[in-house]
This record gives sequence, structure tokens and C-alpha cells, in this order.
Amino acid sequence: MTSITAPAEAGPARWTPRRLRSALFNGAAPTLPTLCALAGTLLLFVLFLLVQGKPAGEACLLIFQGAFGTLFAWQNTLQRAAPLLLTALCVALPARVGLIVIGGEGALALGGLAAAVMPQLLPALPSIPMLVLMALAAMLAGGLWIALCGALRQWRGVNETISSLLLSYLAVALFKHLVEGPLRDPASLNKPSTLPLPDPYLVGSLPGLEVHWGLAWGAIACVAAWVLLRHSVTGFAMGVVGGNVRTARLVGLPVNRLVLTACALGGAAAGLAGLFEVSAVQGSATSALLAGYGFSGILVAFAARQNPLAIIVCAIVIGGVEASGSLLQRRLDLPDATTLVLQGLLFCNLLTWEAITGRLAALKLRWQAQAQAIPAKELPHA
Repeated sequence: MTSITAPAEAGPARWTPRRLRSALFNGAAPTLPTLCALAGTLLLFVLFLLVQGKPAGEACLLIFQGAFGTLFAWQNTLQRAAPLLLTALCVALPARVGLIVIGGEGALALGGLAAAVMPQLLPALPSIPMLVLMALAAMLAGGLWIALCGALRQWRGVNETISSLLLSYLAVALFKHLVEGPLRDPASLNKPSTLPLPDPYLVGSLPGLEVHWGLAWGAIACVAAWVLLRHSVTGFAMGVVGGNVRTARLVGLPVNRLVLTACALGGAAAGLAGLFEVSAVQGSATSALLAGYGFSGILVAFAARQNPLAIIVCAIVIGGVEASGSLLQRRLDLPDATTLVLQGLLFCNLLTWEAITGRLAALKLRWQAQAQAIPAKELPHA
């Protein structure tokens, strides 16, 4: 009797409220550190404003209005979020193999420069083939630059965080040298730049919006990255490498190739962001291209916890914060850099909660090991 009725009772037990709450908690658990970081950031930002004698409630409301209050605000937010989608992937993809790469700014600069030079090398091509070649050149430049960080890590043991940051400074210096020197447009006097792109080579806006196509391609890249990392053999192999390199080598995975692939794909995404900034926003490679999108992408990737789908949401939020700086300046006479303070507080809170959750996870594993060891010691006495 018992053996017959037990399976019938086991089926509905999977849908009990307790198990449902447990499943919902496990699904929402990865977002808890980010939510806690957001709450801590808001509290510290309110204290920062109160110390200056500014109305904190009105400032927070203005940030929301400047980001999402009107159609113009939404378009400004999405315009700023477009490059963040791609520069965040420059951090998230190498993170899959255990690398912390923060050199997206350099990959964006070199990608934009490569895209701006292509029409000068092949001036007679139609618009579509030229745009494709510009995209390939930008992705190749950015991909090779970040892949160099992975190569230095794998073959010379150079820390990828330090090398990517230093290579980013080197890329920016190389960009400025070429734009202000050999590739400078003679007609650009006070603001050095390359030759302006012809109109057929400019990327237009999305239908019905004053936002360029980089937003759509950035979202597509995030979805493609999610599919690659979560639903492909290569993505699974990258996860094994990021979890334990020694285990990956023992099972025969090509660790060096996977690391270079992840770095090259991340750099290619940042280089593609440079293409859209040149062909859709600036019209040429100029110092305005160095707007800090590569560094803001680090914040977006950390807020999204390296999840390519969550990057889409986080990029829109961070883009909205950046877009609201001018409104704070006009209404409350706050510096435009106030939003940078908010971003810095968010980054510090993210790192803090990441460390806290790491310590809690380690304690949980230790307690579980101790709980399993106690019965094993008592077993002989029984």
C-alpha cells in the first residue's frame, strides 16, 4: 500500500507553496546584491545632497524625469545606452573565462578610428558594402586589442586588469596622435578630426525615434552573447575555464583558445560601439569619441553581474543617469558631474556587496562541510 500511494503524493509536493517560494528565491537570488547595492547607493547619494544643502527628494525626482520623464528624455537615455550595451560586453565576455578586462575605452577608440579611415582607403564603394567593411574593421581593431590582453595573461602571466587599463591609455594616446597628426583633416582647426564621412556612409536613426541603429545592434549583440554563453558548447567550455582553469586543462579543453576567443569577442563589441559613435553621432573620428563609454561599460557589466540580458536593462538605467546631469545643473545648480558621483557610489556599493556575498557563500560551504563531518565522526560510536 505504501509503495503504491507514495508516488501519487510525491507529484503534487513539487508544487507546494514552500517549494514555489524556494524556487522564486533561488531565481531572484542573483539580483539581490545588485538591489542591495542600488538601495545603499540611493541612501548615500541622499546624504551627499543633504550635506550640500540641496533638496534630495527633488534631485532624485529630477534624475527620473531627466531619464524617463518625456519622449525626448527617453531618446536621450537610449542614445547614451547604445554604446554601453557593447562596451559592457567587453567586460562580460572575458569575465566568463575568469578575466577582469577594463580596457573597453581603448577598443572603442581604435574601432572608431578604423571605421573612419576605411572610406579613405576605398572611396568608391556603395554604402552597404562600405558600412559592412567599416564594421568589420572596427570589430577587428577592437578585438585584436583586447585579445592582446588575453595573450599577455596566458603566455606571460601579466594581470589582465592592469594590462587592459594600460593598453587602453596607450590606445587613447595612439588615437590622439593619429587624429591630430597623419590622419587630421586640414579643415578641422580648433577641433582636430579625421575627414568627415560622406553622407551615404552615415548610419541613420531607428524608425520613429531620434536614436541611431547602434541601439538595436547592441541589443542583438547582447542576446547573441547570452545564447553563446548559456546555450552553446563553447559557452559551457568558457564557464568551465572561468570556474577552474586546472580542471579545464585536465579534461582537455583548449584554455588558451577559449580565453583569446572571449577577449576578442568582447573587444569586437567595443570596437563596434566605436563604429556607431563615428558613423551615427560624430560623423568623423574626433576627441569627442572619448566620452568615457568604455569605463561606464564596466559599471554596467558589474551591475548586470556579467549577464548579457541584464546588461540591456542596466545600460538603460546608467544611460538615464548620465542623461539627467544637465537637468540637475539647470534646476538645482548642481555640477554636471553630480551624476558621476552617483555612478561612483554605485560602483563602490556593487564591489562591497559582491565581497559580502562571496564571504557568505564561503561561510555557507564551510558550515555545510562541518555539518556533514559531524555525523561521520559520530558514526563509529553508534
